[in-house]
Amino acid sequence: MREMKIGAARPRAWTRLPSGLRLDLINPSSEDWLDSDLAIRLSRTYRWGGESAWTEPLSVAQHCLTVLALRREWSNSPLTPEEALHELLHDAEEGFIGFDCISPLKGVLGQPFKDVSDRLMSAICTRYDLPAWRPDIHLIHKRADLIAAASEAVHCAGWTHHEVRDVLGIMHPILVVDPLVKIYDCAPWSPWPSNLAAERFLGELSFLLKLRCEEESHQNTNFTYGCS
Repeated sequence: MREMKIGAARPRAWTRLPSGLRLDLINPSSEDWLDSDLAIRLSRTYRWGGESAWTEPLSVAQHCLTVLALRREWSNSPLTPEEALHELLHDAEEGFIGFDCISPLKGVLGQPFKDVSDRLMSAICTRYDLPAWRPDIHLIHKRADLIAAASEAVHCAGWTHHEVRDVLGIMHPILVVDPLVKIYDCAPWSPWPSNLAAERFLGELSFLLKLRCEEESHQNTNFTYGCS
């Protein structure tokens, strides 16, 4: 194996974004994308390998909105903007990778894939000023995430109830009612076209960033990213 020359450039893996900006997937900077880039990329990244019982595949953007809707339904009090942003952005790195990797495959792909994913998520958390998950909140999030996954598997991807349990190994409840229906007046469990998923994701992201700024301004604290 040849030795790397001293002063040689670090390896880079550029991806072009819808705005025309570019992001290095190996060494990402938190300032290298627009909010609209993230929304569009997530709307074009698909769950279940792109398999769908509908005309459209289910996007990661729509999945993130489903998890957020479940968390809001279950909470006895309104989620804080920070809590809601955690839910909305919990799979955000997948939009830049362009791949929703299922958990069993992550183990096969190994540490290099995890390192890339973790660095992207770290840049996202820096950009949107998100601290580490509180353990108790993360447990509630994982329940919402897995219930959403079980429900999507049946209603969106076409797996049977039996297969969800015995093949996918997901033991969480499978919902009948789509939590997005009462928010967006959409057809139950119908995957949205990518442009609509991007619009709705970006609308929620913009709303939460503005809400957080308003609350912090009211508390006489420093403004955070996204305040205008």
